Amino acid sequence: MTTSLEENYAKGGFIKKLEPGKLPALLMIDFVNAYLFESSPLFANVEPARAASQSLLEAARSARISVIHTNVAYQRGGLNGGIFFRKVPALAAFEDGADPALGAFGKGLHPIDGETVITKQYASAFFATSLASTLTALRIDTVLIAGVSTSGCVRATAVDACQHGFIPIVVRDAVGDRAPGPHEANLFDLQAKYAEVRSLAQVQAYLQSLG
Repeated sequence: MTTSLEENYAKGGFIKKLEPGKLPALLMIDFVNAYLFESSPLFANVEPARAASQSLLEAARSARISVIHTNVAYQRGGLNGGIFFRKVPALAAFEDGADPALGAFGKGLHPIDGETVITKQYASAFFATSLASTLTALRIDTVLIAGVSTSGCVRATAVDACQHGFIPIVVRDAVGDRAPGPHEANLFDLQAKYAEVRSLAQVQAYLQSLG
């Protein structure tokens, strides 16, 4: 008898649901022009996720929760990017001396006064950055995650959020990838093992409930 993928995972015990806490923060992962400009080698074609992220950002600001943005920057030559920089040559878009427009935040997704920006060199927003310390100091218990790409920096950040003791909520509508296969596969795996994957509407309702 053939079982479905969902049945297979359920049989293995991958069915537990995590409930978001009372002190969330929104983490906007790498919504910069390198992923939004068609001329960029990193172009991900994620306009629906971009639009949803703008709505999510507005909801987070209305709820007055902490908002943290990440971007990427490398020294000339990419030495501080290590193996990751060597593995993905397109990351040279973020190298010192490259087109600064590619590293700039996308239209409608810019940080405002009081929002933190964390610059990273690797996939996870937690690796070799102050993110975990910042969230801990704010007594955050839940991290809402939006951004790009689902199979790369979003996934790595969600897994590390779990490993650092924060409840990761990946906002399905607000994350994107360059191809639907990796996008859906990683959302499935994140839901099964590390995080909750919830719709924009569900997360908006959650934010409204915090008042």
